[in-house]
Amino acid sequence: TEFLLLGFSDLPNLQGFLFGMFSIIYLIILIGNYFIIMITRIDPSLHKPMYFFLANFSFLEICYVSVILPRMLYSIWTQDRSISLLACATQMCFFLMLAATESILLAVMSYDRYVAICNPLHYPLVMNPRKCTQLSLGSWIGGMPFQLGQTCQIFSLNFCNSNQIDHFFCDIPPVLKLACGDTSANELYVYVVAVLLAAIPFILILTSYSKIIATILSLPTVEGRAKAFSTCSSHLVVVILFFGSASITYLMPKSTHSAVSDKLLSLFYTILTPMFNPMIYSLRNKDIHPLM
Repeated sequence: TEFLLLGFSDLPNLQGFLFGMFSIIYLIILIGNYFIIMITRIDPSLHKPMYFFLANFSFLEICYVSVILPRMLYSIWTQDRSISLLACATQMCFFLMLAATESILLAVMSYDRYVAICNPLHYPLVMNPRKCTQLSLGSWIGGMPFQLGQTCQIFSLNFCNSNQIDHFFCDIPPVLKLACGDTSANELYVYVVAVLLAAIPFILILTSYSKIIATILSLPTVEGRAKAFSTCSSHLVVVILFFGSASITYLMPKSTHSAVSDKLLSLFYTILTPMFNPMIYSLRNKDIHPLM
C-alpha cells in the first residue's frame, strides 16, 4: 500500500545542509523562471514567437520541479519517507508527462529558430499567433496518452521485492526494480516511449540545427553569423543538458543501473538543469540581458 522513498537517508549528518541547499535551488528556479515569464509578458519588444515559447518553457520548468522538490523537501525536513502507492503513481505520471512536454517543446523551439534563420521572409506568416498556440498546446498534450499508459502499466505490476525505493522520487528505473517476475515487456515499452517522445524530437532538433548551422556559415559577414548564432546558442545548450542526462538514465539497461548513478543523473536533469535554464537564457540573450 505504500513505498519508502529513501532519498538521501544514507547521509544522516547532511540532512540540514541538503534541506537548505535544495530550498535555495527551488527558490532560484521559481524566481528565475517567473522573471522570464513576467518580462516576456510586460515588455512589448519581447512579444515574439521565440519569447512566447520561452515563457511556456519557463512555466513548464516551474511545474516540472514542483512535482519533485516539495515532496523531497518534506521528506528531508520531517524524515517521513513513506509515500502511498497512489501518490507515487501520481508523481511518476505527472513527471513523465511534463518531461515529454519539455522534449516536444524543445523541438518546437528549434523549429521556430529554423524558420527565423533559414526562412526569415516567411517567418511572420509561418509562425503566426494561431500557429504558435497550436504548437504550444501540441507540446503540452502530445505525450499525455503515452505516459499515462506507461504509468498504468508499471503500477499494474505486483511489487514483492521490497517497498524501499532507493531514489528521491518515483522514477521508472528504481520502481521497476521492486517488481516481481519478468519486467522485460515494461522495459520494452519504456524504450518505445523514449523513442517516440525523446529520440524523434531530438532527431528533429538535430535536423533543424544542421540546416541552421549551414545557413549561418553561408552568411557573408562575421557580424551576421555571430548575431544569428547568438539567437539559438542558449537553446542549443539547454537541449544538450536535458537530452544528454535523460538519455543516459532511460536508455541504459536496468541491469547497469546503480542507485548512486541514478540519483546523480536525475538530480542533473530534474533540478540542476531547470536552475541553470533561466541563467542561460538571460545571460546569453541580448534582448533579455539589458532588462536584468
